[in-house]
Amino acid sequence: MTSAPPGNEVISFGCRLNAYESAAMRGLASEAGLTDAVIVNTCAVTAEAERQARQAIRKARRQRPGATIIVTGCAAQIAPEKFAAMPEVDRVLGNTEKLRAADLNPSLAQPRVAVGDIMAVRETAGHLLPAQVGDGFEDRARAFLQVQQGCDHRCTFCIIPYGRGNSRSDPVGSVVEQARGFVAQGFNELVLTGVDLTAYGADLPGKPGLGQLVRRLLALVPDLKRLRLSSLDPVEIDEDLWRLIAEEERLMPHLHLSAQAGDDMVLKRMKRRHLRQDMIRMVERARALRPDVVFGADLIAGFPTETEAMFQNTLALVEDCGLTFLHVFPFSPREGTPAARMPAVHPSETRDRARRLRQAGEAALRRHVARRAGSLDSVLVERDGQARARDYTPVRLAPGLGMAGQVLDVMLVAEGDALVGHPNERLAA
Repeated sequence: MTSAPPGNEVISFGCRLNAYESAAMRGLASEAGLTDAVIVNTCAVTAEAERQARQAIRKARRQRPGATIIVTGCAAQIAPEKFAAMPEVDRVLGNTEKLRAADLNPSLAQPRVAVGDIMAVRETAGHLLPAQVGDGFEDRARAFLQVQQGCDHRCTFCIIPYGRGNSRSDPVGSVVEQARGFVAQGFNELVLTGVDLTAYGADLPGKPGLGQLVRRLLALVPDLKRLRLSSLDPVEIDEDLWRLIAEEERLMPHLHLSAQAGDDMVLKRMKRRHLRQDMIRMVERARALRPDVVFGADLIAGFPTETEAMFQNTLALVEDCGLTFLHVFPFSPREGTPAARMPAVHPSETRDRARRLRQAGEAALRRHVARRAGSLDSVLVERDGQARARDYTPVRLAPGLGMAGQVLDVMLVAEGDALVGHPNERLAA
């Protein structure tokens, strides 16, 4: 009697867009006839992300010596030869090829390396309907909905356009169709995601902006309870979206901003499209329209040529903008980008600046948690007694409260540095 194969596994690194595509690949792997495969969906944002992917590949081979190991994602798209040189790897696929069942199938005499010209791609992966994607979101709490791919900007530190290609958008009708499918599967919260989300629609007929997409999505999918947006460019929020921030309760009061730095010289050398004051004006406008809004931000520590005084401007941005959720990245030079050729900050100084930024973020989150204590909120249950408030604040749930994907009304009680959600009736007794 032989045992059944262990099945297919997808290991995902990086952004929410990768999470969406990894969920799709779980279904596509079975459609392709794979029964014992490990698919590693890589990220190229930092050298550390690539190191972790290589480590995962070696671990997968040790644990599953008979499995087919397929490596894909942005790092594989940009430098396929690096992964093809690894003896543990059976196949390397590009970001377009990974979303085609025929390319995943190893029995069709496919080449070991199949990585096409990403700059020639003109479509998104909008064909990935919820029937393929929905069951791949393992926690079943929220689903990611890709609406945009690629990026037309060329920030000096960023290699991602070479892994994702130029900006392209999924038509509104396709987005609505997918959203309806997710809601029908029981998802109460969707997250719109893309590489450059605020660029949505510039390539479509009539050039509908992100705000128009969100407005139509909420109008045409009335049963959707909660909608979130992934990272936004702070100077590319259109007027339709500003009105929705002010008026639409189903659009969650949490905005994550692609800030990167708080010093004007560093921002210019990054080739960003905003300056420090633009960030401050943006958060002030959002708070005037929606007083309960909470902000997250991506920040890079130790960008080349960054002095201590420049870093202090970034550190001060946490207070000046009232940022609560920080994603801090020590600068990581990416071969082929202009920033990789700029005078580097010493690695120990970069690490120290990243540490100080993270400490500022932790202090900001503690202050925010203290302010939220004693309030009522609607939380989305994630898993293992964990939930998220409307503003994305993490909430620990009282024992036995809620199931994954359920939306609950709770009283938020401070316990140490954490918020705990309790049933209203318990506290009223």
